[in-house]
Amino acid sequence: MELEVKTLEGGAAGSITVSDEIFGLEPRTDLIHRVVRWQLAKRQVGSHKTLGRSEVTGSTKKFVRQKGSGGARHGNKKAPQFRGGGRAFGPVVRDHGHELPKKVRALGLKHVLSAKAKAESLIIVEDAKAAEAKTKALKSQFSKLGLSSALIIDGAELDQNFALASRNIPHVDVLPVQGINVYDVMRANTLVLTKAAVSALEERFK
Repeated sequence: MELEVKTLEGGAAGSITVSDEIFGLEPRTDLIHRVVRWQLAKRQVGSHKTLGRSEVTGSTKKFVRQKGSGGARHGNKKAPQFRGGGRAFGPVVRDHGHELPKKVRALGLKHVLSAKAKAESLIIVEDAKAAEAKTKALKSQFSKLGLSSALIIDGAELDQNFALASRNIPHVDVLPVQGINVYDVMRANTLVLTKAAVSALEERFK
């Protein structure tokens, strides 16, 4: 599969041949959905907590006699049906994460890359480097490429000036190739890969 390579100024910089097994698949939304759901569940904090009957403050004294009151028989006021009592079956601190096979995770990433390529929302650039850490200069370069919401993936090491300059631009994220993930790719309108990132991805899935 042949893709055009651009410079950060929007000019042509030749072309690159990419693997059809990574960028040329017919996208499966079910796989992508499974991986996104796994990612979001894994990062959910799960610190929600309510106090149960044994945890609320209050007396355990029997507050009404067993018989003769004309009402129901009760032990203490910490029971869930009373105001100030414990919550019955309330949420507890727990981990929301679940297992997902490595092969499914890898396949999900391949399919999301193919989805971006099919939707023509994938741009290959020669490199992601900036001469100086100036946000204004980088914004003008992004406007030439037509980027408003983008995820930029570079090689193993990010250019420091480029990372600093892009940090203040809204809806633009820059990650090294190790950090590429399905959720962030889906969240951005455009995926921008450097030639180094493409090489690293093809090596990873070999």
